[in-house]
Amino acid sequence: MFSGHPKGLFVLFFTEMWERFSYYGMRALLVYYMVRHLRIPQDQASHIYGLYTGLVYLTPFFGGMLADRVIGQHKAVIIGCVLMSIGHFTMAWESLFLPALALLILGNGAFKPNISTQVGNLYSPGDPRRDRAFSIFYVGINIGAFFSPLICGTLGELYGWHYGFAAAGVGMVTGLVIYLLGNHLLPPDALENIKNQTVQPERAFTPEEKDRLWGLIAVCLVSIAFWAAYEQQGNTMALWADVNTDRRILGWEFPASWFQALNPALIFLLTPFLTSFWSRQSRRGNEPSAPTKMAIGCFLLSAGFLVMIVPARLHATSGAPVSFLWLGAFTFLITLGELYLSPIGLSFVTKVSPARIVSTMMGVWFLASFAGNYGAGYLGRYWEKLPRDVFFFVIACVAFAAGVALLLVIRRFRPIITN
Repeated sequence: MFSGHPKGLFVLFFTEMWERFSYYGMRALLVYYMVRHLRIPQDQASHIYGLYTGLVYLTPFFGGMLADRVIGQHKAVIIGCVLMSIGHFTMAWESLFLPALALLILGNGAFKPNISTQVGNLYSPGDPRRDRAFSIFYVGINIGAFFSPLICGTLGELYGWHYGFAAAGVGMVTGLVIYLLGNHLLPPDALENIKNQTVQPERAFTPEEKDRLWGLIAVCLVSIAFWAAYEQQGNTMALWADVNTDRRILGWEFPASWFQALNPALIFLLTPFLTSFWSRQSRRGNEPSAPTKMAIGCFLLSAGFLVMIVPARLHATSGAPVSFLWLGAFTFLITLGELYLSPIGLSFVTKVSPARIVSTMMGVWFLASFAGNYGAGYLGRYWEKLPRDVFFFVIACVAFAAGVALLLVIRRFRPIITN
């Protein structure tokens, strides 16, 4: 897989894999830990979850600026790893729960934007290996996301919460060690290169660039609604898996947190088929534009929540847990929706943004994810206030409205954002 690529990609791949292992392992336990162990009311737990996952996407905007202007990417990644490692182990003390979350948020802010930037720095401009390198890097993210709920979730639910959080901490320390050992294989910080460049005067945006920026901002704003619905999978849907789902197979009941490994597993399975499907569409000349794909993603997400209305009504009628296959169908649809929106959105930002502010606009994309995650926490507060079928219908409407809004954005900015 790494053949033909710089050795530094191997270092960054495994550093990111272990960081994502720690993040998703802790996230798989977070709502359960608050509700079952800390006895935090469900609506408050959902609000804390949404605030935490939202701030995780807000701080990278500032972490990238700090690295670009002050400390450099290498130091930022190391500081991020250290802060997150301390944060995971600090979760062992209930009284330090909120400070632990703060450490994880700050550490992620320093780590997230600067590990990805170093992948790009491995390659010169125009190098055709760059796209493949990011695809390989994305595999590392999902390997970590797949195994973390199985390991951290199992330890936390069956043997004790602190064992699960400690496993996440060990994963983060492992990533830090790999990064330190392989640091000599990585390219110099961009900050060092900037010092040797002649500063060019800034020029005003052209009318076309302004239209592209407004179109991109509109797409980012609409994506907030997508993330507010999508991020229910780690929040209210985790509670559904725990309380309302029959998780028994041949008399054995598997942990509820295992469901959170299904999404990255489906990403492995579906990505090759989806990219092949898009390639066939491209050869026939009917591949949808990036914003159209993103609208399709919103509609698929809406369909996933509409499916959940059926088991919600079955549970309301019988009072008995429903088959885990319903949650499997839901996860299949929202994963398809994610693949149609998330990576396409990242690519869209790099294509539409004026070159001199592409990093800033990527920060705007992450800010939209921040707002969406916070919105997910706000919507989650209605989990105990609404009947389950009504709640799922409301979330489906939020996702569907996002799809319609994207189609309207396409209509308004078609000449700019579809080329």
